[in-house]
Amino acid sequence: MDSLAITDHGTFYGVVDFYSACLEANIKPIIGCEVYVAHNSRHEKNPSEKSPAHLVLLARDNTGYRNLMQLVTKAHVEGFYNRPRIDKGLLEEFGSGLVCLSGCPSAEVPRLLADGNYDGAVKAAGWYRELFGDGYFLELQQHEHVPQLGQINEGLLRLAQDTRLPLVATNDAHYVHQKQSNLQDIYICIQTNTTVRDEKRLRMEDDSYYIKSPQEMEELFAGLPANVTSEAMANTGVIADMCDVSLEFGQTHLPRYDTPGGMDADEYLAQVCEEGFRRRYPNASAEAVERLRYELEVIRYTRFANYFLVVWDIIKFVRQREILFGVRGSAAASVVLYCLGITDVDPLEYRLVFERFLNMERKEMPDIDMDFQDDRRDEVLHYVIDKYGNDRVAQIITFGTLGAKAALRDVGRALGMSYGDVDRIARMVPFKARNLEDALKGSTELQGAMDGNEAVRELVDRAQGLEGIVHHVSTHAAGVLIADEPLTETVPLQRPARATSPARC
Repeated sequence: MDSLAITDHGTFYGVVDFYSACLEANIKPIIGCEVYVAHNSRHEKNPSEKSPAHLVLLARDNTGYRNLMQLVTKAHVEGFYNRPRIDKGLLEEFGSGLVCLSGCPSAEVPRLLADGNYDGAVKAAGWYRELFGDGYFLELQQHEHVPQLGQINEGLLRLAQDTRLPLVATNDAHYVHQKQSNLQDIYICIQTNTTVRDEKRLRMEDDSYYIKSPQEMEELFAGLPANVTSEAMANTGVIADMCDVSLEFGQTHLPRYDTPGGMDADEYLAQVCEEGFRRRYPNASAEAVERLRYELEVIRYTRFANYFLVVWDIIKFVRQREILFGVRGSAAASVVLYCLGITDVDPLEYRLVFERFLNMERKEMPDIDMDFQDDRRDEVLHYVIDKYGNDRVAQIITFGTLGAKAALRDVGRALGMSYGDVDRIARMVPFKARNLEDALKGSTELQGAMDGNEAVRELVDRAQGLEGIVHHVSTHAAGVLIADEPLTETVPLQRPARATSPARC
């Protein structure tokens, strides 16, 4: 295949990794999201809104990509009710630059067809066509054990004929290879806190939810008229050609420090440093003078003056409020930071090398790692929010993944094994093992337990298959993002569960 699309449910979590992996493999990345659309307003929270309609949106261009970020953000920040929801008002506002697929059986048009409301489906499809123009497609799927899918497809074929809307053949994909369907089943059990022994558990009824080859897709839709299959298959390429998003990495969006009288940031940084220099080095040597001049020149060349001023401003606030703080790492090698009062170690006295912290060839931001008194961190965060704007400051998200022992414990619980048996196996994983492969190489006890017991072998095999997968998301304990423009221009945002604090990205 020469192109791939990602459409996570309601989130953008996988976009950057997916985009980078596609480029590395010389595959065209198509960025999208399967959004949830409220029946009425995203602001309504009532029982009828617990099952919003699905809809697939793909970015045609960078404008569409930015609009998708806006939609995902507003779905989480404004429309969250069981799931992150948008509504048709948001689609009208941020629909530019997007391709829209009618969606799976849980989407609006297929639901209307399943309910026998053909006129309603025609009206709904007409609304989407009016909004998305040539970027709206009716989506055909073929999965066994999906109630009313045959009726839905018949309705979609009739709808395409009556309205001349284009069809596209798709396959709902939740894993890469067909053989991974059992891992998906266990993963759902882990997420829903059930076991494979529970017949009423949430599950996918068959193993068809993998990435099918073009040949398999042709066979899947062989029962349709040849011209319909040909059009629906060809339109996957048409959509891929429509989409062209280019993400730029390596750019900085540093917040701008509000200098007195609109003074140039480099000039103001030099002025503040000169004042601090006189305090720190009352009997300055020629070496100290030259070192400060050199560092300021490097900072000017690398365009990080605003970064240094923002950190200086934060530390000034912290010192005024007598909040305990510390600065770690290579930042201690900077005379500029010493003169600004950010660090208290004289780098000249200890012969610390500034180039380890920042140099002319370095394009990445230098690390000024700061730790604040843990019971007063919120004071610092809210100062930054007040200073730079609520829409430009956010804590960052973190993804919790399954390590070796956690994978064994979670998979064992999903398989219905006893806690004692699973705990015994998990304890066999050596402390220094990076993963289960390392554990098997380093523990003859674990290898022996597998060789002598089929249940243990299944446990370890399944755990290896899910090892490293994202288990949960939460707010990072330390990372805070500050930008020079609203964050939704660069990243999507969301709020942590049951929180009223600023949106997190």
